[in-house]
Amino acid sequence: MNQKRTTESILKEAEDTLYTAELGLKLVKGKNPKQRMAGLRNLVVFGRAVTNVLQNLRSTEGDAFDKWYQPKVEEMRNDPVSKYFYTLRSKLLKEGSLNTSSSATLSGNPMALMQLYEAPPGAKGFFVVDRIGGCGWEVELEPGVTEKFYVDVPDNIPGLQLRISVHLPDTPEGLKEKTIQELSEHYLSYLSMLLREAKKVFL
Repeated sequence: MNQKRTTESILKEAEDTLYTAELGLKLVKGKNPKQRMAGLRNLVVFGRAVTNVLQNLRSTEGDAFDKWYQPKVEEMRNDPVSKYFYTLRSKLLKEGSLNTSSSATLSGNPMALMQLYEAPPGAKGFFVVDRIGGCGWEVELEPGVTEKFYVDVPDNIPGLQLRISVHLPDTPEGLKEKTIQELSEHYLSYLSMLLREAKKVFL
C-alpha cells in the first residue's frame, strides 16, 4: 500500500530535490570541465523538478496552494533567468546536448601552463580553453581518432594569469555576458527562496 503523501513529506521531497540541484552547482563552480558540464545538467534538470514537486502540494492544500503559487508562476515567467532555465531543461531532455562557449583573459606566457604537464602518449598538441573552458592535450588514440585529455589548471602559475569563463550563447539578450555560474546561482537562489516561503506558508 502506498503511503499517503502529506504536506510535510512533499516539502521534504522538494528540499531533497533542491539539494541535488545544489550539488550540481558545486560542480559548476569546480575546475574540471567535464564535471562542470555534468553539474550544469543536474542543476537544470533537478532545479526544474523542484517546482514539479512543489505542485504536489495541490493535493494536500487545495485552493490555498493555487492562490499562493499562481503569482510565483508569473514571477518565473517574468524572470529571464528562470524562464531560460525552464526552456533549457526541455531542450536538454529532448536533444541531450548543451551549447556552451568560453572566454578567457590571459597574460604572461601560455607555455608556462603547458610546461606543468608531461604530454601523454600520442599527444598531438596542447589546447588552451575549449568551448567548455578546459585546457589539456589533444591525443591521437588511433589514426584519425583524436580525443581531449583535460588537465587541472592551478590558480597560481608563475608567469601566467589565466581566467576562464563559460557561457551559454543561446541565452536571451541581457544574459549573454553572464557566466554559467552566475546564471546558476541566480536560478537556485530563487528556488531556495520559493521553498523557504512554501514552508512558511504551509507548515
